Amino acid sequence: MTAPSAPPATGGGGIGRFLELQNLGLNLPFALAFLLLAAHGLPSGWTVVLIVVAFVAARNAGHSFNRFADRALDARNPRTRNRALVTGARSARFALALAAGNAAVLVVAAYLLNPLAFVLAPVALAIVFGYSYTKRVTSFTTAFLGLVEAVTPAAVYIAVEGSLPPFVLLAVGALLAWGTAFETIHSLGDLESDQALGLHSLPVRLGVRRSVRLVPLLHGVALGLLGLFGWVAGLTLPYFLALGAMAVLAGVTDWQLAGAPESTRVPFERHFALSLLYLAGTALACFVPFGPTIPV
Repeated sequence: MTAPSAPPATGGGGIGRFLELQNLGLNLPFALAFLLLAAHGLPSGWTVVLIVVAFVAARNAGHSFNRFADRALDARNPRTRNRALVTGARSARFALALAAGNAAVLVVAAYLLNPLAFVLAPVALAIVFGYSYTKRVTSFTTAFLGLVEAVTPAAVYIAVEGSLPPFVLLAVGALLAWGTAFETIHSLGDLESDQALGLHSLPVRLGVRRSVRLVPLLHGVALGLLGLFGWVAGLTLPYFLALGAMAVLAGVTDWQLAGAPESTRVPFERHFALSLLYLAGTALACFVPFGPTIPV
């Protein structure tokens, strides 16, 4: 049920294909945007390297473990039956080793950042590993997948500052709503197979029509919270213009989804464009003089 609108899986290829590294760009721009904000501009090169390494390692660990946990289910889903663990191109031991190796990289990177990041690294790993099993027991697995994305701003601020400023929880809530919307769209693509396999998701619980109506509501909540976050942080106009552009693109995408809820490929691709818009607006607000900040 993860990333159902990605290109069809194939059984061969190297580690890059197994990890679907081409999808890293979906959420990495958000991480980089919050990195700029937490550092109040350009952070040190060492900090950038450690945070990017930690982000990629956490993502790869969760992805590899998900492939291990879902291998029996993938064999029964037409969309995923050609994945490497199903075809035998890769072994379950390989997936576990890759997950463990990336988890170790994350822990080391967190240790090198600061003590709080190191202490909380197991919590991050519990989240990225745990979501693989939630689809078996609760419809809120979709929101749990949103939580995986929501960890990003908190993790970045902790990595940079060694603490979590309370106002950052606005961004956490925003990405929880944003990620839940994203995963709800993804789950629409696997609705029939999830129902056949007895798996849970919000579309399985709510149905197509109510799920499609939920997505723009979640996008609205996310953009509103990101706007409030920017206001409290004292960001300048480019940040809010980027949020406006995101609202327009998300609105168009949601309107198209309402007309064709089975077509999830376009929303999948636009998530990358939306996260890039956020990064661009944040970077301009951080580096380009543009009058006074928005008053707090």
